[in-house]
Amino acid sequence: MKIISTCFLSILILPSLILAQDENDSKANYDVFSFEKEVTLPGTPEDIYDAATGDISAWWDHSFSENPAEFIIEPYPGGGFWEIFDEEGNGVLHATVIYANRGKILRFVGPLGLSGKAITIVTTYEFQPVDEDSTFFKVSVHAAGEVEEGVPAIVESVWEHFIFERFKPYVESGKIPD
Repeated sequence: MKIISTCFLSILILPSLILAQDENDSKANYDVFSFEKEVTLPGTPEDIYDAATGDISAWWDHSFSENPAEFIIEPYPGGGFWEIFDEEGNGVLHATVIYANRGKILRFVGPLGLSGKAITIVTTYEFQPVDEDSTFFKVSVHAAGEVEEGVPAIVESVWEHFIFERFKPYVESGKIPD
């Protein structure tokens, strides 16, 4: 009787264990990643800070909406990094500013383009004067959470695009706000 009970119990438990293993296999991977990007730009740290905050629609080109009305980084603690979709105010909060010191540092936390994933990304902009007319601009990105394979490389390449293909030419064009 004991053997029959053990066999019967095994028949009941085995499918549950297989099902649990399948569920675990389909769960997201959790990981961390980080990187830094650096560039020297013409202008004072305050000029570069101002170009990297406020209305950044002129150089930020990745969006949830096909034709976003604007992108804004509000440069004060609690300010938002907003993508506004339309004149009705529909949009998305990509991140929240947690540290702001004009011309020195800006830090925001949020999923950015990975909204909908269980991920936190902390992005820090640092501004340091170089001589009298240039600024060393460093972007540091630290992420933790639901990270699918290939995501760290994609996020890093997107930041390369923003900094070197969009922001740097924007600043060098002389069109930055006064």
